[in-house]
Amino acid sequence: MNVADSERVASALEHLGYEYSPQIEKADVIVLNTCVVRQSAEEKAYGRLTTLLPVKRARPDVVINLMGCLVGIKENNPLHKRFPYVDVFSPPSDPAPLVEFLISRGDHRQEEIETARRYALMDGDLLLPNFSQGKQVIGWIPIVYGCSHACAYCIIPYKRGIERSRPPEEILKEANSLASQGVKEVTLLGQIVDRYGKDRPEYPSLASLLAQTSEIEGIERIRFLTSHPNWMNDELLEAVATLPKVMPHIEIPNQAGDDEVLANMRRGYTADQYRRLVEKIRNRIPGVSIATDIIVGFPGETDAQFQHTYDLLAELKLDMVHLARYSPRKGTVSQRTMADDVPNDEKWRRFRAIEKLQEAVQREIYASYQDRTVPILFEEKLKKRWKGRTPTNKLVFVETERDLLGRVLPVRITWTGPWSARGELVENKE
Repeated sequence: MNVADSERVASALEHLGYEYSPQIEKADVIVLNTCVVRQSAEEKAYGRLTTLLPVKRARPDVVINLMGCLVGIKENNPLHKRFPYVDVFSPPSDPAPLVEFLISRGDHRQEEIETARRYALMDGDLLLPNFSQGKQVIGWIPIVYGCSHACAYCIIPYKRGIERSRPPEEILKEANSLASQGVKEVTLLGQIVDRYGKDRPEYPSLASLLAQTSEIEGIERIRFLTSHPNWMNDELLEAVATLPKVMPHIEIPNQAGDDEVLANMRRGYTADQYRRLVEKIRNRIPGVSIATDIIVGFPGETDAQFQHTYDLLAELKLDMVHLARYSPRKGTVSQRTMADDVPNDEKWRRFRAIEKLQEAVQREIYASYQDRTVPILFEEKLKKRWKGRTPTNKLVFVETERDLLGRVLPVRITWTGPWSARGELVENKE
């Protein structure tokens, strides 16, 4: 979501005459787009803000813009007093405050102002920043802002507001725009993406939106994230199973494998319901990859309850686990009503245990690709190797002098590890 927001900010600024600077300390406008889902991310944002104070002192005219979840949606933010050298505070997904600030203090042509304001709006118009044009293969399209589910540990509803679905015409317009600029794969984004349209009965379902996006010429692959077990329905699974452009990869967080912990988290399902959902997904979409999120050390989580999570992951053998240690976020239900009583050392022990388990699981999954030929969409070149992904989101590297950017080509896998694979292009008649 922040990547999509940052691209829109950059595009709007370019239409005011600004150019990208590879060195932040030399920029005339510095935008710090923040995430506070975890404590470590918030501390990183504070640390970066602190390093910008000497820049502001040395060059008082530099504009510093703090954007994103650290700012949130509430007015009278205490950050104004804590960081008085920040010129503009922008809520998540809203470039307009910065654009208006720069317009007010600059000498801009009316055409520049109108264009910058247009690209600051989330109405479907999107011109990729100059530094991305011709190079960007993957595009990110927010389709649901905010969240109304309010899991006990989650700060998102407080920072990004209630759930709001974007009009489908804006989403499709943006997808068409990205396709016209060379983007080959789009990912539809939402905190609970499969709740798209639930707040607006006149909007299509996510499954229907995927079908409409599939009709866009130039878009070769479509993904969506993040799903919630309670809203993963048969219609959506059918869309993934039958729409060729929709990739067989599903991100569906579990968070824990113990029923009491799940209830305390306010997740709304049991471990067995999650287990049966995974079985259902695999039966309907053969060869599908499934990724999950796990939080260890949630308030009150005992050794036995953690073991339930560990055992469930060992049983299901999911393709990827996004792993986090619980950190209380101010204002959330868990922070207000539960003691953060699992010692940090124990959180790390549980984290490392699942990390080790998942490494073995992923090594086994990647090994199943050995000597197979799979279609790879190539995203970028890193040193001498091209980086790409399989339909199931497996990372594959190929060493070649050919220009593979944005191409989908057959690759025979020659080596596998727990995190990536290497392969060679299958010769064809091109």
